[in-house]
Amino acid sequence: MSTATTTITDLRINGERLWASLMELAAIGATPKGGVCRLTLTDLDKQGRDLVTRWAREAGMTVSIDQIGNGFMRRPGRNNSLPPIMTGSHIDTQPTGGKFDGNYGVLAGIEVVRTLNDYGIQTEAPIEVAFWTNEEGSRFVPVMMGSGVFAGAFTLEHAYAATDTEGKTVKGELERIGYIGPEVPGQHPIGAYFETHIEQGPVLEDHGKTIGVVTGVLGIRWYDCVVTGMEAHAGPTPMALRKDALQVATTLMQEVVACAHRHPQSDGQNHGRGTVGMVQVFPNSRNVIPGRVKFSIDMRNASDALCDSMDADIRAVAARLSAQTGLPIEITPVSAYPAQVFHAECVEAVARAAETLGYSNMRAVSGAGHDAVYMARLAPSGMIFIPCKDGISHNEIEDAKPEHITAGCNVLLHAMLERAGVVGA
Repeated sequence: MSTATTTITDLRINGERLWASLMELAAIGATPKGGVCRLTLTDLDKQGRDLVTRWAREAGMTVSIDQIGNGFMRRPGRNNSLPPIMTGSHIDTQPTGGKFDGNYGVLAGIEVVRTLNDYGIQTEAPIEVAFWTNEEGSRFVPVMMGSGVFAGAFTLEHAYAATDTEGKTVKGELERIGYIGPEVPGQHPIGAYFETHIEQGPVLEDHGKTIGVVTGVLGIRWYDCVVTGMEAHAGPTPMALRKDALQVATTLMQEVVACAHRHPQSDGQNHGRGTVGMVQVFPNSRNVIPGRVKFSIDMRNASDALCDSMDADIRAVAARLSAQTGLPIEITPVSAYPAQVFHAECVEAVARAAETLGYSNMRAVSGAGHDAVYMARLAPSGMIFIPCKDGISHNEIEDAKPEHITAGCNVLLHAMLERAGVVGA
């Protein structure tokens, strides 16, 4: 094939080839329910890495690995002094993961390169595809480990020392599977970064749109909350004399949800999220008034300022509730991830590609963290979302339509070409 009969605007990826690659990778760690369990730095992860890097080499790419096990697969450009236009994601999964989360972003990048090879297209800047170590965080913490070390969010030594439930370390497991490379994390230039991903939520499907033009990622605040009362016998203790920690805690839990609705953006859009996902009741006995309740609070919003407002809001509610009931309420921060707005030029490149290709699209925000969050600290970055069935992810029944898989990769191809430049175009 050549560009003699195909203009750049007409260029499309091979959707059947991409789908076949996704299914072949999904066979490594396949579960009986149709999902994938391929935890980071396991033997199965090594098999996945080996397969992906073999495909890259077969496509004429060179492969380099850094000290945290991040992989960089490079297709040269006409001017290799230019920083590469990069795409990527991760191939580790949750214990009950699906076929597409992360994997799609890596294999879409390889499909972009295969398509450029098919049509003999040379880019001005190099093209690179990355896979990042331990994005999921299901075996080792912190999450998004490889991209975080690369971006300097935490040190290589901190990541190396992380242990799993069996006491095995990240460094030891990287060495065992043969994926500690010589390259110092972060000493690898990036001209721009794009990440293609299933949405992991129901918004695109609900709106009937094929492409999500991702403008940014929500900021995240995690807390532990403890309400302290007094356990007592459920029969002899009158209602008016009780110090029931659970009743106070459930009131505050409802306020966590209400808080998310109280803090929309100035344009009226509401990206606030409030979730209580974990509850521990003490002593957790049928006929004992709960004396202590510990629960998690997860709050998210589109900007750090809105996250700050939600923080102040829920603390004020807790203070009032404590004063009214006489029960101490302690809210302790656990972790925080700043909101990340993606680069306007990358966002517009995605939007233009979607429009040029004729795909229905809408602006979207990501409620989940992705490696693109850390890449955005280093280079202009953007993301492309496609729908997933019923918005379900981190689940073995995670699913996406082949035509959406193809559409997202076509958008990626054209957005990357816009940034990389095409020789002779």
